[in-house]
Amino acid sequence: MAVAVSRAVLLAAVASLACLAFAEPPPSERSALLAFLTATPHERRLGWNTSTPACSWVGVTCDAAQSTVVQLRLPGVGLVGAIPPATISRLPNLQVLSLRSNRIIGGIPDDLLQLSSLRAIFLQNNMISGAIPSGVGKLAALERLVLSHNNLSGPIPFALNSLASLRSLRLEGNRLSGKIPSITNPELKDFNVSVNSLNGSIPQALARFPADSFAGNLQLCGKPLPACSPFFPSPSPAPGMSPSDEPGAVSNKKRKLSGAAIAGIVVGAVVVVLLLLAAIVLCARSRRRSGPREGPKATSAAAVGQTRGVAPPASGDVTGMTSSSKDDMGGGTSGSAAAAAVAAGAGTGEASRLVFLGKGAGYSFDLEDLLRASAEVLGKGSVGTSYKAVLEEGTTVVVKRLKDVAVARREFDAHMEALGRVEHRNLLPVRAYYFSKDEKLLVYDYLPNGSLSAMLHGQPRTIILFSFLKPNLLVVHCIESPSPPLPS
Repeated sequence: MAVAVSRAVLLAAVASLACLAFAEPPPSERSALLAFLTATPHERRLGWNTSTPACSWVGVTCDAAQSTVVQLRLPGVGLVGAIPPATISRLPNLQVLSLRSNRIIGGIPDDLLQLSSLRAIFLQNNMISGAIPSGVGKLAALERLVLSHNNLSGPIPFALNSLASLRSLRLEGNRLSGKIPSITNPELKDFNVSVNSLNGSIPQALARFPADSFAGNLQLCGKPLPACSPFFPSPSPAPGMSPSDEPGAVSNKKRKLSGAAIAGIVVGAVVVVLLLLAAIVLCARSRRRSGPREGPKATSAAAVGQTRGVAPPASGDVTGMTSSSKDDMGGGTSGSAAAAAVAAGAGTGEASRLVFLGKGAGYSFDLEDLLRASAEVLGKGSVGTSYKAVLEEGTTVVVKRLKDVAVARREFDAHMEALGRVEHRNLLPVRAYYFSKDEKLLVYDYLPNGSLSAMLHGQPRTIILFSFLKPNLLVVHCIESPSPPLPS
């Protein structure tokens, strides 16, 4: 009886082994592997023979039942060219893809991102170019993404933050640019974006990684790298505030002007008046000699406003302005109430907040966030300097810091309110502004569309409008590129 049982067990084992020996992945997976090998030149012979089971091919690993392909590992086999579409993506249960250390070119095929079972992608040390597709965020099971030492460009997609199982992200040695997205996944243990062209501040969620993970990005700053330096000093207190009203300020005694200084000021004023009188006399004589001529028509602020479609602001009209800070984002006052609050706070700290205009009320930052932002100089002009400011939360804006603008608070508010009502596709609207006695800032949307020269010469009939503030006058300029010739 025992001998019969042992024979039955032995026969069952032999039968199961025979079944495994003849088990084979579906024909669709076998044809997908052969299509990939046929379409991709390779220097080493892989020995993929149609007469042998696919699970025994070099680099191909099947599951325990030998019924489906779960791994494709072909590192350093001399693959040349792009990954052919509709080949590897026909392996629906593929979990590991390793094609590292070859000469693969082109971009990452979109159909690879349909393999929902992928847990690891190793494509490092190739010549892959283009951007990292945002569809990588659909790979919910992905644990390792290694794309280092390629020619990838563009930003790091924020979709990586949705990969809850991601443990390793290696992107070093590429040409990636822009800000690093805040990846808050606590499972991420291996992270490296060194030797790229990234900029801005390092997100706080990634500051736990060593400095070597961010080295080689000259425009990166923040922990663990050196701190980001603000692009302009803290604004001066609003009108009516003494230095002692600021926290931590030290009161200083006012120094009286000496008699020599007063005399010098008086003499200088007299000289300036005499020069002005002399200039007026010379102009009058030259007009008499040349005869009456039609002078240029004076353009008032109201005329300028009508020319551009902007009605001159009434003295009591303050509709459209919203004053905002982090403390009152939930129930901020808008319209005339906001303007009244700003006017009433001209002698207190309320006037030192940003005043948002029009669609700028959708921003969620305040003056303190703006002062902490990392920035770069976009350009300098006769009325001030423009900066590209990248806030810690990821928002990018343009800040224009005005200089030598002597204007009263009421007139400044009126000009800003009128400018904030203008909405035109060729006009970059002002979204917010800051006013104090010695500091005036304008905040615009950031448009990453290249330089003015590219806009003028790269597109026909491009109209660029920009504005700046002078005392008691809102000046608007318009530049129009030449029209292309009409087709014959």
